[in-house]
Amino acid sequence: MAYLFTSESVSEGHPDKVADQISDALIDNFLAFDKDSKVACETLVTTGQVVLAGEVKSTTYLDVQKIARETINKIGYTKGEYMFDGNSCGVLSAIHEQSDDINRGVDRANKEEQGAGDQGMMFGYATRETENYMPLALDLSHRILKELAKLRRENKDITYLRPDSKSQVTIEYSDDNIPQRIDAIVISTQHDDFDEDEAMLAKIRKDIVEILIPRVVAKLSEQTQALFNDSITYHINPTGKFVIGGPHGDTGLTGRKIIVDTYGGKGAHGGGAFSGKDPSKVDRSAAYATRHIAKNLVAAGVADEVLVQVSYAIGVVEPMGVFVDTYGTCPFNMTDGEIAKKVSELFDMRPFAVEERLKLRSPMYSETAAYGHMGRKNETVTKTFTQPNGEAITLDVELFTWEKLDYVEKVKTAFRL
Repeated sequence: MAYLFTSESVSEGHPDKVADQISDALIDNFLAFDKDSKVACETLVTTGQVVLAGEVKSTTYLDVQKIARETINKIGYTKGEYMFDGNSCGVLSAIHEQSDDINRGVDRANKEEQGAGDQGMMFGYATRETENYMPLALDLSHRILKELAKLRRENKDITYLRPDSKSQVTIEYSDDNIPQRIDAIVISTQHDDFDEDEAMLAKIRKDIVEILIPRVVAKLSEQTQALFNDSITYHINPTGKFVIGGPHGDTGLTGRKIIVDTYGGKGAHGGGAFSGKDPSKVDRSAAYATRHIAKNLVAAGVADEVLVQVSYAIGVVEPMGVFVDTYGTCPFNMTDGEIAKKVSELFDMRPFAVEERLKLRSPMYSETAAYGHMGRKNETVTKTFTQPNGEAITLDVELFTWEKLDYVEKVKTAFRL
């Protein structure tokens, strides 16, 4: 029997994502000037206020207020009427030095013997469902909001958009797990005030269906375009008016959108957030590493769908174990346990090895903090960072290294494919 599956996304202006982006901007600035920085930074945003808290071990000093304000302005909170404005909001820093008790389990004289920054289990997932090996419902949810943000910044075809928004896509699957059609799309977008509520709702719905959706569809593969039809149920700003939004409408915290950040409810999640953590925290680095493994396994033909789990103990170098689930989609005679054994031999999952393989000591994290950490484009960009004393550094930074298909041939060789 056919079934429905739903995933959601939130925009860069969503309060929780504002918090994530501030935390990751701090991570990038610390790593730019001291690649060995150890950072765990949480952010809270609410009406007119930003609170920074966390632990840091670094040789560099940052103007954290300036970084927070620049991040907020870049997102688009630049007007006093939003009740949250990068130029005027208060910024309170309660960041202090990292505990020596934690640090002694991580830092070692021999870097290869670096212990895990915490205990826990992390998951990576990949599927043939889309070209970027991501679940389709989540991929579409992200695409809708990225295109909506472009329309907001263009301020041409739609001129009333504000930064906060959410999307949700429901897809009907066949019994053999193949997407058949899009059943429903939900989009809630913050907007300027209108004189008449009914006219406002009609205008927003018309613009979303006739301007936004066609722009999204135009960038999709023919196979995915075929899933769009006239029978899709649209819920556009279903509560009605959405003028009050962002951190004024809802307090935001770092790490509250972990399913949006990963696979939209597909696969599994170990529970640890990513943003605000340097790569010694395996919550982040191992989640990227397992995505890298899963994607290369699927691309190599080991299975059509793969879930990979790795687990750690704090301060211990070797992982507790690696688990693989191919959901019965492996086309050759090999058990998931046998596949996991080969994965353990092929991919070094010691924390330092993961950092080195994926170049995780680079200031690459600001780009991850909105529209998902997985399924993104691997590319190199140039970034400039400035310290309070005016010292600037310009770096070429490779983004989303865990999305590279650089192990496909190694996997094929190992599995004799």
